[in-house]
Amino acid sequence: MSETTPQDHPINEHTGTPDATGTPDATGGADADGHVPADALEETRAEAAQLKDQFLRKIAEFENYKRRTREEKDLLMKYGAEGVLLDLLPVIDDFERTIAATKGQGDVATIAQGVELIYGKFMRVLENRGLRPMDATGKPFDVDFHDALLQVPSADVEPGTVLEVVEKGYLLHDKVIRHAKVTVSRETDAEGAA
Repeated sequence: MSETTPQDHPINEHTGTPDATGTPDATGGADADGHVPADALEETRAEAAQLKDQFLRKIAEFENYKRRTREEKDLLMKYGAEGVLLDLLPVIDDFERTIAATKGQGDVATIAQGVELIYGKFMRVLENRGLRPMDATGKPFDVDFHDALLQVPSADVEPGTVLEVVEKGYLLHDKVIRHAKVTVSRETDAEGAA
């Protein structure tokens, strides 16, 4: 039998491999008649079954991973505020004690002092969680931090300066979570005419 070389066989356009009939290495162990031995066929079937099993296991693992991460995300969303709420419970306790202690009392100064203490405690809890109020009065108006409610003519300050904070703005770490609502200075009518 003469030896064949890869150049002797045309290339299969679909697989990119030589179309060789009768060569054992190109046909997966087939003999000259194209018959594959039973043990090679069984070996290929076993390998295919093993690969299918691995594939199905990977799919199952991935589905389990997706389910677990979805459950973890749901739990995080459901109980994410737990730490903040635990920190706020002492503030609620202080409010309840103040309400109980001031019932029937007419001393407004004592009540105001108690509310101020609770307010300070409440703000410390929020600051410890990264919340801080904006300091806007007297600063240049900035659309990234302020919402202008009104422009007021003023000769005392530069135009575009925040004159008054109507509602405080807040930052959570470095992110604006509520813009400050402010009144802003503008040129007086006499300055604009000059």
